This record gives sequence, structure tokens and C-alpha cells, in this order.
Amino acid sequence: MMNRVVLVGRLTKDPELRYTPNGVAVATFTLAVNRAFTNQQGEREADFINCVVWRKPAENVANFLKKGSLAGVDGRIQTRNFEGQDGKRVYLTEVLAESVQFLEPRNASGGNQGGFGGQREQASPFGNSNQSQPNRNNNNNQGYTRVDEDPFANDGQIDISDDDLPF
Repeated sequence: MMNRVVLVGRLTKDPELRYTPNGVAVATFTLAVNRAFTNQQGEREADFINCVVWRKPAENVANFLKKGSLAGVDGRIQTRNFEGQDGKRVYLTEVLAESVQFLEPRNASGGNQGGFGGQREQASPFGNSNQSQPNRNNNNNQGYTRVDEDPFANDGQIDISDDDLPF
């Protein structure tokens, strides 16, 4: 059997951090994930997916992600049920996140900044907010490529030295 989910999307609101009676951290958040196609009006729709993350990664998510943050989630689908306030059985399907990656700098606003690959369950890639971020306007971004920047835009070729090759 296989139960694996990989999502990339933006948080719809700030994560909610709570602690169990035993002191275990749990954070919940909703990820808006764009669909790969457009509707009949040419608009791109999104799915809103509930996610849950536990322990230290939950605290990291609560501390470093906020509404609008771009995040990657790797986990599995889980369904649970409980009795609602009206006495009826409620079924809830959510993603139980095994890892959450922060895909943009901590101070990026609303998704116009480029993405970073894989800051897995860690603090901001730039440490505390007092440190300066790489200058994005002059392509001095420490080997990362902005999401909206085409690395092949100049002449369709890039220079790679033999030292950069893995073989």
C-alpha cells in the first residue's frame, strides 16, 4: 500500500499552534494549492487542504510561516471521525505532514519573491531578521534562481565547469 502526498502552496492564514496535555506541539494550517488547469472562464482554481504537523516541526511552522507563505509539505492523507456538537458523526480528511519546507525567505511578502529549495523544518534561511538577505536585483542570490527568473533567457545556454558536475 502507498499513502504519500507532496504539496506546494501558500498558507491561507497563520498556523495555529497548540499543545497536547502531555506537552507535545501540534500545528494546523491550510494550504491553497493551485490546480494545473484553468476553468471555462480561463481562471485558475485552487484546492484548500488542511495540514497537521507535530513536535518540533510544528513549532518551526508556527514561528516561521504566516499567511501567504509559500511552503512544501511531504506527508500522508489521514481520515479521522468524531461526534460533532449536533451529535452527528463528522469525518475529517487532512494531510499529516512528515516534513515542511519553507520555500521563500522569512520576510518575503505575499509570494512575489523567489523560492528557495528545501529549508526543511528549520528556521529562516537567513537566521534572525537582523541579518541582511541576498540582493535579488543584481542576481547575487547565492546560487538560487528566482522562480520567475529564466536561467536560459540570455542565449539558451549556461556555463558549467567540470568541478560542478557530480561525475
